[in-house]
Amino acid sequence: MSFTLTVELGDRSYPIVIGRGLLDGHFDLSEFMRGSDCLVVSNETVAPLYYDKLLPGLGDCNVTGINLPDGESFKTVATMQTILDRLVEARANRDVAVVALGGGVVGDITGFAAACYMRGVDFIQVPTTLLAQVDSSVGGKTGVNHPRGKNLIGAFHQPQVVLIDTDTLGTLPDRELAAGLAEVIKHGVICDAGFFEWLEANMPRLLARDPDALAHAIRRCCEIKAEVVAEDEREAGRRAILNFGHTFGHAIEHCQGYGEWLHGEAVAAGMLMAARLSGLAAGEVERLTDVVAAAGLPTQPPAIAPGDWHAAMGMDKKVQGKQLRFVLLDAIGKCRVSSDYDDERLDEILRG
Repeated sequence: MSFTLTVELGDRSYPIVIGRGLLDGHFDLSEFMRGSDCLVVSNETVAPLYYDKLLPGLGDCNVTGINLPDGESFKTVATMQTILDRLVEARANRDVAVVALGGGVVGDITGFAAACYMRGVDFIQVPTTLLAQVDSSVGGKTGVNHPRGKNLIGAFHQPQVVLIDTDTLGTLPDRELAAGLAEVIKHGVICDAGFFEWLEANMPRLLARDPDALAHAIRRCCEIKAEVVAEDEREAGRRAILNFGHTFGHAIEHCQGYGEWLHGEAVAAGMLMAARLSGLAAGEVERLTDVVAAAGLPTQPPAIAPGDWHAAMGMDKKVQGKQLRFVLLDAIGKCRVSSDYDDERLDEILRG
């Protein structure tokens, strides 16, 4: 059984298909391809598990594969170049389809390569981690990191379809599952208090990989993100709320070295820092702390010098007129993007 959501973007709208057992030829991806050539981009961890399962769903396409090294530290221009090189070597035309099979790093790099090759070719997202399924595969943000900051180089490039086979979560390491739960929590805390309450009650089921609980969480997150992206595709306004916790989180990743803290781990600590900066009632901060801790995620950031915090956050994409802006909470389920915050409180939070 599967269900389908739609990201409504006019003639660039696309489906998000969520279900179990969708690989192994149980979903026809070839109908979303214009030509007969396909490049599947995966990594050395995911490909041995799911590359062969994906192939039947590609029909009679001429399929070429490339496996990237695994990890955030490889989310670079140099890694993306290897995808472009493979497309050129294959003499791929503008009707080629590029398929991302993997987690957020694979999806981001692959989408950016597809956006750049011949000024834009089609790509398909087949996310295999919880974080990618609930967040990074939806919305068309693609890109790579720069030594000076996270995701500074990239493009908006929407996929043709997002295919989420929740059975792939069965092989996900526990640490990666927890990291994905940070983005799940984020969706509830920014705009759905009822979903947040559900997470408080059902975190043990999610950690136990209960299929129904995971399906519910993935669907609700995709519903929220699809609605926000349809309203503000290029983050000119409301879409910035999806970055709750990310100003601090991206700084943690940068300062610690990409890959030392998983993205979701950094976002978890960043959400709690943002909640304290918001001036949220102590009881509400405690609720968020409790659900983050229940997911097995860090509730405190690593030790980083205040000057390093400011240098890293100064490259955040929400900065306007050299002024830091944060996603701040008015309450659980309600947030805003603002540069109106207490500088002394911020300094206190950064000092730990």
